[in-house]
Amino acid sequence: MTLVKIQMNAGKVPGGLTTSGPAGEHFAPAGPDSPPGDPIAELTHLLFDQSKRARIHARWRSLVGRPEFRPVPGLAPRERMALAYERLRLVNDTLQSPEQLADDPHLLTSLHEWTGFVDPTLATLSAIHYNLFLGSLLDHFPSPGRTLSDFTSLRHTGTFLCTELEHGSDVSALETRAVWDRTSGGFVLHTPTVGAQKFMPTTSAVGGPKTAVVAARLIVEDRDEGVFLFLVPLRDESGPRPGVRTWMLPERMGTAVDHCLTSFEHCRLPREALLESTHGLLAKDGSLTSSLDNRHKRVLHSIQRVTCGKLSMSGAAVGAARAALTIAARYAHARRISGPRPGETVPLAAHHSHMSGILQNISTAYAMTFLHRDTVTRWAERTPESTDEVARRVAVAKSWITWQTRTITLECRERCGAQGLFTVNGFVDLITSNEGTITAEGDNLVISLKAGAEMLFGERLDVLGHRPVPAQEAMKDPRFLRDLLARTASLWQQRARSALRKGPSGARVERWNRASGAALKMVDVAARLHAADAFLRASDHAVGPKARELMRELALLFLLNEVNEHTGDLLAEGHLTADDVRALPEIIHATVTGLTPDTMVLVDAFDIPEEILATVPIAHEDYTQRLAALVQGPAPARAALPRPDRPRGAVREEVG
Repeated sequence: MTLVKIQMNAGKVPGGLTTSGPAGEHFAPAGPDSPPGDPIAELTHLLFDQSKRARIHARWRSLVGRPEFRPVPGLAPRERMALAYERLRLVNDTLQSPEQLADDPHLLTSLHEWTGFVDPTLATLSAIHYNLFLGSLLDHFPSPGRTLSDFTSLRHTGTFLCTELEHGSDVSALETRAVWDRTSGGFVLHTPTVGAQKFMPTTSAVGGPKTAVVAARLIVEDRDEGVFLFLVPLRDESGPRPGVRTWMLPERMGTAVDHCLTSFEHCRLPREALLESTHGLLAKDGSLTSSLDNRHKRVLHSIQRVTCGKLSMSGAAVGAARAALTIAARYAHARRISGPRPGETVPLAAHHSHMSGILQNISTAYAMTFLHRDTVTRWAERTPESTDEVARRVAVAKSWITWQTRTITLECRERCGAQGLFTVNGFVDLITSNEGTITAEGDNLVISLKAGAEMLFGERLDVLGHRPVPAQEAMKDPRFLRDLLARTASLWQQRARSALRKGPSGARVERWNRASGAALKMVDVAARLHAADAFLRASDHAVGPKARELMRELALLFLLNEVNEHTGDLLAEGHLTADDVRALPEIIHATVTGLTPDTMVLVDAFDIPEEILATVPIAHEDYTQRLAALVQGPAPARAALPRPDRPRGAVREEVG
């Protein structure tokens, strides 16, 4: 059982902490021994894979609660890098089989979900070593001359070198070359231009010996066979291997990973360095056999681990969003401001204008979480026939989730005022590290455009039902609102198709430029529709009356806000009436008001370890003493700082 204890008198305030223990203590049971019918425990159960929660999440939640994962203030960037590599070894120490982790999308993405808000640099190292590097080795045929023990033991940390200075998403255009040597049967790896230098993290001396999976063009007797992967030792205990050079790049925002330029100067590789499978088998005579009919398909097969990487980025982002909301909600109840009468104070949570944005973001975070769960399951259970469709849904989910996390973390920081600017209160790392998830494993805009092009004619956006009876209750019906969202996505799909058809024949760029705006809107609305569907399915699994009520109302709030963005189109197309549109603001207000008293129940269900929150001053009622103690040392117990009387006009916002 997790115990969250906050000393406060908020029970009489709308949105105040509910109490299930002694007065002034807030208990958030989150384990298997929770009391029957406890809504926090049931919401946590729904959020974290239900019956699979212990297998998928318990290990990582327990790990990040250990003292070794507490923040270490004042570290220089290189020291932060070194600490993350040390923590990577702690992760590896928990594993009986790193290979099984790399092959389990649920467990792998959960690792990023829990480490992403504790040490984003560690999450990045984990994504690279376990998924991109070790996963790529496992996805290709084994070789007698290639063992994994150095990598599974972390005697060598793995990295993945694909992106070049002049080539990112256009992976088929990579310039690094691996020329087959007929005499030895091996290869000569070379960087031909400045722009062909690899532009990727984790190749520096920090962290010890390194080995990379390198994407390079396979050249066989002047014949370009396309981009394949090669296993390349980069450095050992003595330093860089012959033919390998690395340069640390300037400090970057967000995670403290060792982002480098890496180049190869006629670096000789053995025959077993080439990673082969059915997509490409190189014979002794230099002939290549492949199950795929073109070079572009071969490279996509080679780097297919990027799709699971997108899921890992989604996991890191949704974990960050939940952490930010937990901190912001706790501060809203701890921070007291002047009330409507002289000498009276109320918590920020008493103000609808403060809590409305937080609750709307909580509803989005629940939707993000359920969408992430659904997408990971689809990827884990994919078939050869469904792989392309599921990969597209992974890309759509990753873009939407990481963009929503940007919005949520920024607004939570703002809701905490100047306190949110201090790194000790958590938001700085959450905000800046999320920028990396937006770009990593496929830039959001690029993968959204690709998904949009595929969805124009390749996806049907179903509308499931009709306007309920009585009609005046329609705008309070989550499933009716879900269908309005489906109609909106379908409308943008039709607009994109029409724009594409109207473009000049033969001018492919101009035609796509006409359609791309509507296609991106279609993708965005489709992501929200997928999230709504996942939310509603999860709601169906709620058992206790309080949990059922909260899930329904939170799903309703999410859908109300989504539909509210499209009332003009829905009214014009006859799917809404003028009375529906007029009623919407009041329904949203009433839904937020109804949920406000349960704000802490909703965020306690996020199950952020108290050991993590203990290091965040504003997550506690005594945040003023905690922050002062950081810079002044512990104060005597009796030395509470006096709070000056505020004039009545100092009320922060409207009252009531």
